[in-house]
Amino acid sequence: MSEPRKIILDCDPGHDDAVAMMLALANPAIELLGITTVGGNQTLDKITRNAQSVLVACGRDDVPVYAGAARPLVRRVEIAADIHGDSGLDGVELPEPTRPSEQAHAVRFIIDTVLAAEHGTITLVATGPLTNLALAARLEPRIVERVREVVVMGGGYHEGNWTPVAEFNIWVDPEAAHIVFDEAWPLTMVGLDLTHQALATPEVEEQVRAIDSPLGEFFLGLMAFFRQAYREHQGFIDPPVHDACTIAYLIDPAIVATQKVPLSVELRGELTVGMTVADFRSPAAEDCRHQVATTLDHAAFWALVVEAIRMLSQQDTRSQED
Repeated sequence: MSEPRKIILDCDPGHDDAVAMMLALANPAIELLGITTVGGNQTLDKITRNAQSVLVACGRDDVPVYAGAARPLVRRVEIAADIHGDSGLDGVELPEPTRPSEQAHAVRFIIDTVLAAEHGTITLVATGPLTNLALAARLEPRIVERVREVVVMGGGYHEGNWTPVAEFNIWVDPEAAHIVFDEAWPLTMVGLDLTHQALATPEVEEQVRAIDSPLGEFFLGLMAFFRQAYREHQGFIDPPVHDACTIAYLIDPAIVATQKVPLSVELRGELTVGMTVADFRSPAAEDCRHQVATTLDHAAFWALVVEAIRMLSQQDTRSQED
């Protein structure tokens, strides 16, 4: 077995961020070095607490949490309460955090971790607005050439959700997204074109229900709220679990098909601010550093998630017996 992929998960939990955390915590192909938080789905204080609570629910409060940017670089704060509720994780009773967040700022943790690690070993996974990553790249440009890859849940090459053409994470802080997309590191965009295929169907939920564990019930509670929110506000029958697709891609790239294509972020269009523009007009050059996720193996993706919940549930049972 190859060495696990060392990642920092920069997120704004968020129902789908919570599932991404479960997958990153449980799968042996991933070594989660820390969680950094950024204002997005809810305010920074709420989503930082959510990250801590999910770690407790997973029996993994050993993972450090670093709070980061509370607002976009230049724009006003925008949250997604319609989709994620007042807490950011409505639908379940959140366990009390058992470990405080770290004193260091998330951006400082990202910089220090990348600089201290061997060149090309740290992957940055961003499932919220890209403010922390943009600040890190500007504060310490040396990290750009040292990062193995940046994987972003955001954008879409044909789809938007917060506006007709812009996805929420990019639209909230398009200036930060522009910085991150424009840097020289390899970047994979796992956008709505892919994540709208990652639907939490009733069949998936039955597999989780069969695990018969508190964490399984936690997942089901999250999905029940998420389903209702997506039906009311986005017109989906089943909710798309966007953020976990980034981790699935890192665990097994065969689950998430990708295509190299140049990407940019629109900043000035009256109707298109936050749009991620992919140039499919001709085959990408060999040295193209961008790629987009295109097609999801739905069954294989959910097999990973269900197994992650099963593994974390078993670990929690063993720890309680000890």
